[in-house]
This record gives sequence, structure tokens and C-alpha cells, in this order.
Amino acid sequence: MARIAGVDIPDKKRGEISLTYIYGIGRSSARKILEKAGINFDKKVAEWSDEESNAVRGIINGEFNTEGALRSEVQLSIKRLMDIGCYRGLRHRKGLPVRGQRTKNNSRTRKGKRKTVANKKKATK
Repeated sequence: MARIAGVDIPDKKRGEISLTYIYGIGRSSARKILEKAGINFDKKVAEWSDEESNAVRGIINGEFNTEGALRSEVQLSIKRLMDIGCYRGLRHRKGLPVRGQRTKNNSRTRKGKRKTVANKKKATK
């Protein structure tokens, strides 16, 4: 396994796919990195030479915000939204969907497991 940006990327997969195991790098970013390093997209990570893997490592460290730094940046952005009390910040604080989705039926991922609310019984005369 090759270790890039503190993550072990799988050897048996294509370089384009393997790089997506790093937080902050998707398919398009992986393609740009490999293009800049001069590596074929279909070449497996196990077939990379030391120079190629060092080139990829250098490009990622130099130009991309990945892993821990990116996670903390995202958390700070969410905290800022919550501190200024904007709509998106309030939705984050309440644990509800932030981007305008409906909540009557779905959004179980954000709301969590269902909490049943018992209805009040009517008093008999």
C-alpha cells in the first residue's frame, strides 16, 4: 500500500480510484493530480514508480487541502454559521436538513431514529 497524505491507498486499484480514498480528493481532483504528474489514469498504484508516487505526494501536499486540515476547516465553517445565528446555522444546531429538503416524511439521516409521541386521550363525560 502506498501512503499519501497520511492515508494508505489501495495498491490493486487504478490510481484515479485509489486517490479518492483521501478525504478531500474526488474523481475530478484525482484526474487533475494524475494528469499533472504525467501518470496514466488506468495505471494501478502498485505499478507506480517511486518518482511517480513522490510526484503525486508533492502535488497533493502543495496544492490541495486534505484530511485533518480540511476536516477542521469544514468544522470551523459550520461553527461560524452557528455562531452568527443564520438559518443554516440554526438547522445545524437543531440537527435538521440544512439544504432545503422536506422533513415531514424523510430526513431520517439527520433527525435520527424515530421518537414516537403519544397523543393525549380525550376525557370521557
